[in-house]
Amino acid sequence: MSGNALFVHHDELSNYCFHNNHPFHPIRLQLTLDLLREIQALAPEHMLQSRPAVPGELEWVHQPAYVEAVQQLSKYSPDPSWTTRAEQYGLMDEDTPFFSGMHDAATYVVGGSITAVEAVLSGQTTHALHLGGGLHHALSGKAAGFCVYNDAAVAIEYARRQYGARVLYIDTDVHHGDGVQWSFYSEPEVCTYSIHETGKYLFPGTGFVHERGEHHGYGACMNIPLQPYTEDDSWMECFEASVRRLIDYYKPDMIFSLHGCDAHALDPLSHMQCSMRIYQEMPAILHQLAHMYCEGRWVAVGGGGYDLWRVVPRAWSLLWLEMRDHPLKRQLDADSSLHLPQAWIDRWQDQAEVRLPTTWLDDMSHWEGIPRREEITAKNRDILAVALQDYPEV
Repeated sequence: MSGNALFVHHDELSNYCFHNNHPFHPIRLQLTLDLLREIQALAPEHMLQSRPAVPGELEWVHQPAYVEAVQQLSKYSPDPSWTTRAEQYGLMDEDTPFFSGMHDAATYVVGGSITAVEAVLSGQTTHALHLGGGLHHALSGKAAGFCVYNDAAVAIEYARRQYGARVLYIDTDVHHGDGVQWSFYSEPEVCTYSIHETGKYLFPGTGFVHERGEHHGYGACMNIPLQPYTEDDSWMECFEASVRRLIDYYKPDMIFSLHGCDAHALDPLSHMQCSMRIYQEMPAILHQLAHMYCEGRWVAVGGGGYDLWRVVPRAWSLLWLEMRDHPLKRQLDADSSLHLPQAWIDRWQDQAEVRLPTTWLDDMSHWEGIPRREEITAKNRDILAVALQDYPEV
């Protein structure tokens, strides 16, 4: 498969930071960039500098009144008439508090995802990765779940408006991709897919299997809500079966995937029991499907992931290695015990509050099994069967 991929980035992404103690911290991106450069997998010729989104693009998805509210609350000292209304725009709670420079930083997040789509659909590259993107919870008129503007929804809309593309959106974040789903719930030319921990127990409380789309968009929406404490085998069984069935049914022009890595057992904001294995295997499946169905056209963005030190840098690096078809990816396929570069560990260990991992993949020999494994697996298979009932077998 082609390793023709560009890494979309801009230094302004580091300014998307609510505060230093917030779980959605831009150091995740810095750690990943440094790891990729340490193994010489990210060269200057791989980089593509992005641009900010402009108001007209934001308003394809977001209400003008909401964009104005974000702009006003981004000032160093917002007018009290706006701060008293911040709560109605979702910008006053602990998850997504307004901060100085918020609008400008968020426009670079959105612009990066647009840049990635443009690079792929214009033919400049086959694959593009924008790890700074993935703000999938932002709604048309309200911020939510660490997300101010919904870069994924805007970038997908860009693909539709500028290229008339049919897009399959694949969300592997442990939290349901609600903002993107609702943006295209009635739209047959955008198919949204999300595999996640069930909303019965986890934010945002949506993404149930009966959410299938509405009107002309009915059937262009699939959710796979999994049980808490799902492990690798069950997650991958449900992911592979559902994604392969859906893409064969929908036949998109491009895959747009979101790679939150918060289904890992170490993540503090979910209840799943997966290892680094799923973050090696899911991109490999998407890479294959992109070439089988979309002539390789594949855009990927970041997303959640809140074990900043032990999980996110490894998972996101594995995604880039897959997109580039890097030799290290093939070495990991053959040897799961390969070590991370010691220089990277030494550089960051003093800043980390936890012991950094030494290998790319997790050593599963000391992991405790889940007592309810068979019950969890059975319930997940039941959900999978319901999700697939209206789609013909491949």
